[in-house]
Amino acid sequence: MAMARKRIIVEHPSIEQVEFYLRAWDEQENYVLQEHALDKLFFQTYPLNTDINDILVKASSLNDFYSTNIFSIFTVAKHILELDIDNRLQRGDASLVDDIADITISGKQKRFYSFASKYCSHHKPNLFPIYDSFVDKVLRYFRRVDGFYAFTDDELKNYPRFIEILNSFQRFYNLEDVNKKDLDRYLWQLGKRYFPRNY
Repeated sequence: MAMARKRIIVEHPSIEQVEFYLRAWDEQENYVLQEHALDKLFFQTYPLNTDINDILVKASSLNDFYSTNIFSIFTVAKHILELDIDNRLQRGDASLVDDIADITISGKQKRFYSFASKYCSHHKPNLFPIYDSFVDKVLRYFRRVDGFYAFTDDELKNYPRFIEILNSFQRFYNLEDVNKKDLDRYLWQLGKRYFPRNY
């Protein structure tokens, strides 16, 4: 007889839950110091994206810290330079994430969607929320449990639509006062806890 799958029950989203997970984040020295290093790099040392060297350092650091598995980081950095992204970052142009994500490497189409959201987010954290597989799983879970918003799984991979879904999540659970950076830290930890990757 096959064993029944254990049903996952995740705590209902609330300000209290967000605060609980933000406190948990602050207790993780590696996460905190890694974020501080990236903040220094993106906000102070290399805030612009007009020099390939600056972009290369930022993209390489993100790739390493987040294990985004980009094997040709120079090609990605050159792509970012050619897109001339700084004005679009300032405006919070959501289409920029998809433009960075889609790239041709050695004649093959690649899509580095999570990396692209992280690259933009580390310049403007409250304009560009991070897409991550853990965040994806949490949003799907609460769609199923509470029906907070109607969307297909594929729509999470369309960045402007992803932002709409996140905004709807915040409205449904009365989390509008939570900034996007804190929301990301909450959703990411929730996903990591309840929907771990199977290696």
